[in-house]
Amino acid sequence: MRFFTQRRRFSDLSEQEVLALAISSEEDDARIYRSYAERLRTDFPDTARIFDGMAEEEDTHRHWLIDLHAKRFGPVIPLLRREHVAGFYARRPVWLVENLGIDTIRAEAAAMEAQAERFYLAAAQRTSDADTRKLLGDLAAAEAVHQHSAERLETEHLDDETRDSEKASAHRQFILTWVQPGLAGLMDGSVSTLAPIFAVAFATQDTWTTFLVGLAASVGAGISMGFTEAASDDGQLSGRGSPIKRGIAAGVMTTLGGLGHALPYLIPHFWTATITAFVVVFIELWAIAWIQNRYMNTPFFRAAFQVVLGGALVFAAGVLIGSG
Repeated sequence: MRFFTQRRRFSDLSEQEVLALAISSEEDDARIYRSYAERLRTDFPDTARIFDGMAEEEDTHRHWLIDLHAKRFGPVIPLLRREHVAGFYARRPVWLVENLGIDTIRAEAAAMEAQAERFYLAAAQRTSDADTRKLLGDLAAAEAVHQHSAERLETEHLDDETRDSEKASAHRQFILTWVQPGLAGLMDGSVSTLAPIFAVAFATQDTWTTFLVGLAASVGAGISMGFTEAASDDGQLSGRGSPIKRGIAAGVMTTLGGLGHALPYLIPHFWTATITAFVVVFIELWAIAWIQNRYMNTPFFRAAFQVVLGGALVFAAGVLIGSG
């Protein structure tokens, strides 16, 4: 199960730290765009040139931010990166995006610019310095222009095929708000409850006791995951949507993941219940692998190896402990 994040909240950052965060983010994004350009230069030179131009603009933004920081706070810039801030938008590893092809790169670029615009708008609201507020507002506008450039890449090189941008945006939001936290909850509930449920089952061979333990573990895990997801990120910077919706998705799916192999123990015959639970666990783990492949772009065999192997190890641990 996940615990409350120890990263700093955006609302707790000073104006100097906000500028430092913006500087490091612009530097990272420029490097990402250059990596995309190199990846696409041979097959899609026009798209590569667009990414080159976007990288150069990110460099310009970074220089503006550094100049402003030096003017207000001096030349020493605090080390603060996006992974240090709760709810701050994360970038997927470049190597992963590259391996998933040009459509994924286009979509990732559009999402990056939308997130950057959201960050600058939020940052501008938190400063009282006129120069800082103006620059952050200008950068938000620039990122919006970038976002439109990135969205245009969605239809480039696709002949007559067109994309509905609103539908794509809604789909991305659905993934962020419901699928990601729901999948995390399903994985946590399905895997983390395996050991206690099957340990009790083989230790007592009492189906009713096993069901009660499974019910308690599933509901407890669901409450924990739901509150953790809701408290870890308010969605303002990450764009992941309502924390209440994400908390519900994570909590409900965690509970269902655990109940899946607890409910068979309502069957009074121990081995009938246990064999049924085995089948349910098998279906659960493969369903998780399919969801990861379908919605999270994880290669199916990698997802299957990680989820099924991990689940099998947890399951075996529960059986061994209960039989000992």
